[in-house]
Amino acid sequence: MTERQSAEGKREPTPEAQCAPVSKETKPRERSDRGLRNVDTGTERTAPPAPKEKDRPWLMRTYAGHSTAEASNELYRRNLAKGQTGLSVAFDLPTQTGYDSDHILARGEVGRVGVPIAHLGDMRRLFQDIPLEQMNTSMTINATAMWLLALYQVVAEEQGADITQLQGTTQNDIVKEYLSRGTHVFPPGPSLRLTTDMIAYTVSHIPKWNPINICSYHLQEAGATPVQEIAYAMSTAIAVLDAVRDSGQVPQERMGDVVGRISFFVNAGVRFIEEMCKMRAFGRIWDKVTRERYGIENPKHRRFRYGVQVNSLGLTEAQPENNIQRIVLEMLAVTLSKDARARAVQLPAWNEALGLPRPWDQQWSLRMQQVLAYESDLLEYADIFEGSHVVEAKVSTLVEESLAEIERIQQMGGAMAAVESGYLKSQLVSSHAERRARIESGQEKIIGVNIFETTEPNPLTADLDTAIQTVDPAVEARVVSGLQHWRDTRYQPPFNHPRPCKALEKLKEAAKGTANLMEATLECARAGVTTGEWAGALREVFGEFRAPTGVSSAPVAVPAEEGSAMADVRRRVDLTAKDLGVGKLRFLVGKPGLDGHSNGAEQIAVRARDAGFEVVYQGIRLTPEQIVDAALAEDVHAVGLSILSGSHAQLVPDVLERLHVAGATDVPVIAGGIIPNGDAEQLRAAGVAAVFTPKDFDITGIIGRIVDEIRKANKLDPLEVPA
Repeated sequence: MTERQSAEGKREPTPEAQCAPVSKETKPRERSDRGLRNVDTGTERTAPPAPKEKDRPWLMRTYAGHSTAEASNELYRRNLAKGQTGLSVAFDLPTQTGYDSDHILARGEVGRVGVPIAHLGDMRRLFQDIPLEQMNTSMTINATAMWLLALYQVVAEEQGADITQLQGTTQNDIVKEYLSRGTHVFPPGPSLRLTTDMIAYTVSHIPKWNPINICSYHLQEAGATPVQEIAYAMSTAIAVLDAVRDSGQVPQERMGDVVGRISFFVNAGVRFIEEMCKMRAFGRIWDKVTRERYGIENPKHRRFRYGVQVNSLGLTEAQPENNIQRIVLEMLAVTLSKDARARAVQLPAWNEALGLPRPWDQQWSLRMQQVLAYESDLLEYADIFEGSHVVEAKVSTLVEESLAEIERIQQMGGAMAAVESGYLKSQLVSSHAERRARIESGQEKIIGVNIFETTEPNPLTADLDTAIQTVDPAVEARVVSGLQHWRDTRYQPPFNHPRPCKALEKLKEAAKGTANLMEATLECARAGVTTGEWAGALREVFGEFRAPTGVSSAPVAVPAEEGSAMADVRRRVDLTAKDLGVGKLRFLVGKPGLDGHSNGAEQIAVRARDAGFEVVYQGIRLTPEQIVDAALAEDVHAVGLSILSGSHAQLVPDVLERLHVAGATDVPVIAGGIIPNGDAEQLRAAGVAAVFTPKDFDITGIIGRIVDEIRKANKLDPLEVPA
């Protein structure tokens, strides 16, 4: 009988049902073993199948950490209470590059892009009231990965945890640091040794831990094509596995355990069909390499295990609300295909191109994952792309081209040799330059940037000062004061750490020999050694490394064809050099502080070179003093400073002041990076000639502006712009 809801909430027959006669043929039904059987006719109809048990959702993480260990601990506990199922720790740049918070290079960087962890006390506070034995923790840390894992293990031991049950991942991929992210410290050989020693240690002592996360994520951010992303990441994995095998620390019969704990950290861009095919190609190549090169027979060990953060490169400052749909599409690339689904997912926030996301922004990204996993039917089905001719063809092409590039790298001597020769870096710089050229020409369309730019006022960014998280500038002073207090009192109750000198000497002796460095590192952690002391001891033995920039060998991305914007800029560069009585205009591109994201600086340097400038670019990690010394020594006509970490407020004025003291007031300073509007106004008020942010995508136009600022600083008349 049909029914309707009464005003009282009771169910009652509809008028139509009340008037309908009851058919004499209607009989009661009884349940049979096979379905529903009509008593009179004996006919059957099949009962609906029992619902299939859904697949378990992936680990859901939020990349987080800032200011202090205490503030980050509070943030982690709040995120866990919101349904986050794993932790993803962001460390600040001094921690990532092995400096204490009071080092000269740490100035302006403390607590900016992550949490400062200088010693065991900081690590205790970071995980206070978070039971590490029950947690799955990802730590984005590379050059100092061994040190942070040692601190994590000691804190877990203090909590009473069984360290064999600890689960999580240390990123620990140093190759991509040389190529794209810039937090490397030591040369390739010693860096690979640190990674090898960690892998050998964890296999025996923390068997559920992933000691390395081979990262293709940052390669894509640096401009890698899907083929380059696969090939370079796989070449890194081969270099690592070869080193572990050849070290003699792991017997051949346990290499399956090593391979089974290798994980990958992958990027997913907005071309989500291509990206999904890329994940399938990754899996096929990993299965082939581990079976054929290392003799791994267990298919479980050969499984391609990856986590993902979707693409931040494509997030825009212009119309940032569009970033939401970009993030969702990118998430689908790594979740739709069951046979190539990520083990863990973390999503950026919609406002990351503007500055540091707030807790609410991170919650929004977490809710995207939760809606897909818990409200949709995604996890109820087998792989929905199985048997697709389109997908199979694309995957096969990616596999074939990636294997060819892997072979090319092997013929060079492997990933480490390809890093040292500059081949990998120059290829990435070239690919990135080509992408930027496609965007500037309109061939590659970015909504709100180079197409459909007309927009309504955005309520999300109506007040830009509150649309992002800000770090209190006083935090750095408090952290530095706390660090000094730790150094002064670490030997006293309640901790009573032994003097660190002995532990550091043991570490240096181990580094000079062939012993596994993990045990000496654990002893340093227990002795209260600081991050800077640990890394400093290894710097004494291993030295440091400045990676190739890839700028000089990058091909021309935008030719100066007659009538083009580049041709006009070249004309203005040549005329300005003639007016100043010099052969060429000289432009210094500088990366002050510890921000190693050099992609933007490299693209500016390449385009300035192509426009006719003589470019001075010495790579990353320079002090303001070093930058000014180079500017004076090279007698440059302009200085460009690129900073994405938020330290611009301190470092850019420092460069200005030093140039002023040196009498170089006719050298304009241009700043670029993720710089909020309020900060940009302050920089201009301090004397910065121009400020560029991610919304300024026209690099050729930026170079033209730099020429204008050089003319203005030298009191030359403006050049006429061709009609």
